[in-house]
Order: sequence, then C-alpha cells, then structure tokens
Amino acid sequence: MSRPNIILVCVDEMRADAMGVAGNEHIDTPNLDDLARGGYRFTRAYTATPTCVPARVALFTGMSQERHGRYGYREGISFPDAYPVTLQSTLGAAGYQTYGVGKMHVFPDRARCGFDEVLLHDGFLHTSRRLSRGPSAAIDDYVEFLRRETGDPRADYQETGIGCNAMTARPWEREERLHPTRWVADESFRFLERRDPSRPFFLYMSFHRPHAPFDPPAWLWKKYRGREIPPRPLGDWVSRFDEHRRDHGSEAEFGAQKESTHQQVRAGYYGSIEFIDLQLNRLRETLSDHDLTQDTVIVFVSDHGDMMGDHDMYRKSVGYEGSARIPLVLHVPPRLREGWGAPGEVGTITELRDVMPTLLDLAGVEVPDGVDGQSLRPATAGAAGREHLHGEHLISSLGRHSMQWIRSQRHKYLWFSGDGHEQLFDLEDDPQELHDLAGDPAHEAELARHRALLVDALRDREEGFVDGEELVPGRPLVSEAAWVREHAML
Repeated sequence: MSRPNIILVCVDEMRADAMGVAGNEHIDTPNLDDLARGGYRFTRAYTATPTCVPARVALFTGMSQERHGRYGYREGISFPDAYPVTLQSTLGAAGYQTYGVGKMHVFPDRARCGFDEVLLHDGFLHTSRRLSRGPSAAIDDYVEFLRRETGDPRADYQETGIGCNAMTARPWEREERLHPTRWVADESFRFLERRDPSRPFFLYMSFHRPHAPFDPPAWLWKKYRGREIPPRPLGDWVSRFDEHRRDHGSEAEFGAQKESTHQQVRAGYYGSIEFIDLQLNRLRETLSDHDLTQDTVIVFVSDHGDMMGDHDMYRKSVGYEGSARIPLVLHVPPRLREGWGAPGEVGTITELRDVMPTLLDLAGVEVPDGVDGQSLRPATAGAAGREHLHGEHLISSLGRHSMQWIRSQRHKYLWFSGDGHEQLFDLEDDPQELHDLAGDPAHEAELARHRALLVDALRDREEGFVDGEELVPGRPLVSEAAWVREHAML
C-alpha cells in the first residue's frame, strides 16, 4: 500500500472547548465538527508546556519536556542545533515532500527544521523584530505579500493598534483575502496544486490565530458581539493569588477586566476560530478537486489554549484546563484504518509529543530514537494509555514559580515551586476547576498520591525540587538556554 499524504493543521492558542462538537453552543465550527465526527477526537489531550515555543518543540520532536528541555517561553534559542531530528525531517528522509506555511516560532527565523521549504508568518516575535528593526520580508513572507497587495511599502500586521498579547479586539480593517488566516490557507492550497505528484506529501498548515490580535473579519466580529456568552468560571481559590493581580491591565495574565472588554475579546477570539473553520471547508474541497480525499490523513491540533478570563486569568502558561487542554482531532481515511478502532471520541490522556509517532505509524516510518511520545493507534482500539501526565511551565504572573502539575485519570494536582502551594481538583465532578480540594481532609490520601507522582517526575531535576520523598519549594530555577546548551543533541 502506498504511503498516505499527511496534513497537520496547527492553530495557536485554541482551547479544547472552543468547538461545537465539544458541547459549546456559543461558537459555530461546523467543518471542524464534521472532521471530528468522522475521525478520532481525543477528549483529554494536553500540552505539557502551554506556550508557543516549548509546545512546538514537542510537536516537532515527539519529545516530552524532560527530553527536549524547553519548559518556558524563551525566544532566541537555536532550534536546529538542539533538535536535528524532527517529524518533517524523518518524513523527508522516507521520501515525503515536506512543506510548511505559517507559524514556526523557531530561531533563527528561516531555519526550516527539516522542511523542504517554508513560507513564514509567525506574527509578532519580539527577538525577530528587534534584530530586523521591525517587520520585514526577511523574517515574514506574509509581510511581503501584504505590502505587494496593498501597494503600501510600510504595511505591518501590527498597525491596527491592538497588541499581540493584549486584551483588546476589533474587526479586521482590510479586505478579507488579505487576512493572515486566508494567506496561510491560500498558500497551502497553492502547494497542493504545485506539489510533486510522484511523492507523498507532508503539509504543515500553521495558523497564527486565534492568538491575539483578536481581529476577525468584520462580519464575524459583528456576529459574536451580538451573541450571549456564559459567565466566566471563578474558583473558590482565586483570592489566594490576590497579591499578583493587575486588574484592567491590557496585557495582564491575572486580574479582572471590564465585562465589556471580556465580551469584545471573546467575540474576536470566537470569530477568529470560525474563520479558521471556514478554511477547513476550503481544504476539504481542494482535496476533493485533486482527488486526494481518500489518500490524505488530516490532524487538527492547537499548541495550547487561552484562559479567556476563567478564574480572572488570560493568555496561557498555567496548568489549568483553559490553558493546558487542547483540541486534537485525527481524520484517517477508511483505507488506512487497519488496526485502528472505529472513529469516535477517545478518552486516553494524550499530549502533543504523541502527534509525531502517530503520524509516523500511519506512514509506516520507523520512529527515531529519543522520541518518548506514543502512537495513538492502540488507544483508538481501546488499549489503556497513560495513567497520568506531568506538565510544567515557568510563570511570572502568579509569582516567580515553576508551576508543576499532574493530570491523572480523574484528578489534577498542581504545585508551585516558589512557595510550595498545592491544589487538587476532581475533574470528573468539577471540570471547570472551581473547588480546590487540597485543604480538605477527606482528600488527603489523593493529595499524597499525586504528590508522590510529582516527586517521581522531578526526582533528578537540576533545580533540586526533590529531597528524598519530599518536594522542596524555593529552589532557584534553571534557565531554558542553559539546559539546551548542556543537553543539546549535537
């Protein structure tokens, strides 16, 4: 049997619950819902390191943060030197034509990381803009397109006045065809038209949205501005972090926003997601036009979510559900499903590192050494998967901590390395994480069990988070750059 074509659709900052098929009645995602109903939707999919850079390292390398060493947001660390083996380089070595469009978020910007070719639009990257003194075609192909199409040699994707991480929103001011979301889709379809037909292909469609700026086309902005949204969940534990609040700060990660601001941001966020959903229908029609439908695997995933005001938090980096749980949908054509279970929902705990071995499994390509992700094929047929998942991130919005967490079959345990604060949530009874059980004597045994799981995960860490069988708070944090320099797989 010939090897399948593979399309990996990656979006930025989309929550797992921001789709109709997940039970959200306030957003319309009919094409993603169709893809999910006809494929496998992993209902407990997570990113162990919920910001753009470390999440994409896991996606490209198939490694956990214990192996790849990226556990915070740090630009400017060379990607190809540290991670020479990627999903795309492995497929390329097996005969695939590999092509990436959109967000890569690696350094240096033009590093292809194993792709034959990349058309780049990363959005606002602070290191890149400083080095090039603003946006330029040297670091962003979309900029060249925008300037050519508008005739404005100074056109910039940041000129609308809404920030790349700000809790502000407004409708897109230009023609819809000039939006970055449309550009990623259009350039991806151009590749499908111009690909080498004698080889299977791997296409990485990487959308910068729904990450801020929240600027969907005007008709989508208007649609969601007029739609009611449910109240934001506020846990009984939120006051524990009052000293770190920055109420009404435009880029505050923790703090209250005016309700009108929240409504505008949610409208921009949902509108941006529906605009991506429309591109999925265009993708389906393009594959049909080229007679590729029965030969092409499609994965839809996000690098992380967005708290969107849950517990007075915005953006990402924390281990709570809005930030760490992600959509993961896998569509496998019928002819390729041998050894797979029937399409439907899959409740196995999964993580971004699992995407690489799953796609290599479908392609019949050997998984490289060092990959500790797992193929999801057995899980679709009912096999038991992970018992628990360890996640972490360096955070500053709630104090200078390494925020560590364990997601088990039913519970989530969180530990803050700075002061040793613990939380425990029963996600079966309390999926919105409203009630912290860590101080409840009735849950003392569950708390101790999860604490022991985290001790095992952190036992040999450089920071010295563990002494014997105890977690040690207040330890100095090791920088990502130092870890990568010491452990780079050169």
